[in-house]
Amino acid sequence: MTSRLERITEQRLDSLSRIRARGMDPYPHSYHPSHTIREAITLFERQGASSQDISLAGRIMSKRSIGKMSFLDIRDSSGKMQLSLRYDLMGRERYEFLQDIDIGDIIGARGKLFRTKAGELTLEVSDFAMLCKSLRPLPEKWHGLADVEKRYRQRYLDLISNEETRSIFILRSKIITAIRSFLDKQGFMEVETPVLQPHAGGALARPFVTHHHALDQDLYLRIALELHLKRLVVGGFDRVYEIGRTFRNEGISTMHNPEFTLLECYQAYSDYNGMMRLVEEMFSHIAKEVLGDTKITRNGQTIDLGLPWQRTYLREAIKNSCGIDFEDYPDAASLRTRMAELNMDVDPTKGKGRLIEELISTFVEPKLIQPTFLLDYPVEMSPLAKRKRGDDQLVERFEGFVDGMEVANAFTELNDPLEQRERFRQQLKERVADEEVELADEDFLQALEYGMPPTGGLGMGLDRMVMLLTGQQSIREVILFPQLKTKE
Repeated sequence: MTSRLERITEQRLDSLSRIRARGMDPYPHSYHPSHTIREAITLFERQGASSQDISLAGRIMSKRSIGKMSFLDIRDSSGKMQLSLRYDLMGRERYEFLQDIDIGDIIGARGKLFRTKAGELTLEVSDFAMLCKSLRPLPEKWHGLADVEKRYRQRYLDLISNEETRSIFILRSKIITAIRSFLDKQGFMEVETPVLQPHAGGALARPFVTHHHALDQDLYLRIALELHLKRLVVGGFDRVYEIGRTFRNEGISTMHNPEFTLLECYQAYSDYNGMMRLVEEMFSHIAKEVLGDTKITRNGQTIDLGLPWQRTYLREAIKNSCGIDFEDYPDAASLRTRMAELNMDVDPTKGKGRLIEELISTFVEPKLIQPTFLLDYPVEMSPLAKRKRGDDQLVERFEGFVDGMEVANAFTELNDPLEQRERFRQQLKERVADEEVELADEDFLQALEYGMPPTGGLGMGLDRMVMLLTGQQSIREVILFPQLKTKE
């Protein structure tokens, strides 16, 4: 027994054969619409009914007939338009051609704009052309594409069927454009750095490894942008940024995808205080630019992304939330014992810095709903950050949180080459026990020896910013093609 999909595909193949039998090309090379649908709507709103012919192109989303009149709804990337096709205007041969046009086909149509008695703007079609015959049916009109996994695997169907999905990715594009505009006006220069790198540095993460055959050398997909961007600061570019794909061979969750879009920017002669101001101003500016307001609603709560953000010291936040003062525990073993008393399942291979990260994610992050900076991290957690003025056990680092989600990470950058080399050496001691430690990069260390000015550095996951501004709870909703396990 044939399936419904097989029957529909067979019917459409028959229609395709009839179209070709008429001597028509169902897949022509090009078409030149005079307007987008949005432009056509604007034209009518400005001029009203006109004798001028216009041409539009788009995918057929619905089709209905009343006697010798048919209506089609088409959509292009800018909007939707109703088409009116009349037997008496088009003639028998052209009108009967409609029998071989299906929902999902892409057509071009020429005619005049008018408004129906019901008030709907419509193109009265005098002629049309088949631009692409669709051989598979779209998801049911009234249900759309609801299967979550299918939406991610076949994003093209999701975009065709779901207006909300299209709006998310249109807004994502506007957010990234607004970020670039904001940083450009601040005097930053956009640059590009290598994706394939001989060392996986700039963050604590497990990398993807590949092999370059011509060089006969293993390379890593970058886990961060930091080390190359700081080389550029050494080279004399005082304000640089990059928006690029980054890769981490780690778990998948509603907050994590193996490849994601990262913004990193570096400002010479600044520090983490300057980066805090930059983050506040950027989020406030972007929200106003794309949403018209700094206030968003998440899980029934109103969150204000405007200035100023709250500032809380990390040590106090952990102590207030679970009673642990990490400065009371000189090593990982003692801290691990204390955490076990709180019934936490602690990994015996993790160092003190990684254990403190668990305390943050378990007890602190969920409570940071309004925009908040957590300040001053233990030196063990931040091998690339400068020690805090007045306290050598801490570094000048902050993480920004909104609605319990980390959205920014910044340092006063360490520019002492001798201390940086020693930090890497200490980190490498943990390499046997923990794969996710900083790897030494000799060329980067040499660059620091030539001298890098005092610098503030910032990293922001743009996918999470898009989640905030579009009201999404899963990172997969804001990445066009999220990573999924391949089907057998």
